[in-house]
Amino acid sequence: VQLQASGGGLVQAGESLRLSCSTSGSIFNIKVTGWYRQAPGKQRGLVATITSGGGITNYADSVKGRFTISRDNAKNTVYLQMNSLKPEDTAVYYCNAVWVDAGGSTFLYWGQGTQVTVSS
Repeated sequence: VQLQASGGGLVQAGESLRLSCSTSGSIFNIKVTGWYRQAPGKQRGLVATITSGGGITNYADSVKGRFTISRDNAKNTVYLQMNSLKPEDTAVYYCNAVWVDAGGSTFLYWGQGTQVTVSS
């Protein structure tokens, strides 16, 4: 499984960005796709996830109401729409996939990060 993240950039507070995570390879066993972020000096933490079946979403409290995760199955891509960005959203954003094989073993795949910088 390969994950390719894109869409980061430099914006001002209050503006929006949309991140994309395109997946390729053996994607049929991906159960959950998500976005995580890591700010300098901090641990990587959850931003949002979406299930492959049913599209059930989950968000970190800090982004609820501002960020929306969605998926386009035809394009094998997961998006993170980020509105009302704040300086504290500044981080490297990573997409992640939870892949489960026929035996039930779970594997985590990570894409390369994309930098999001929000200026005040």
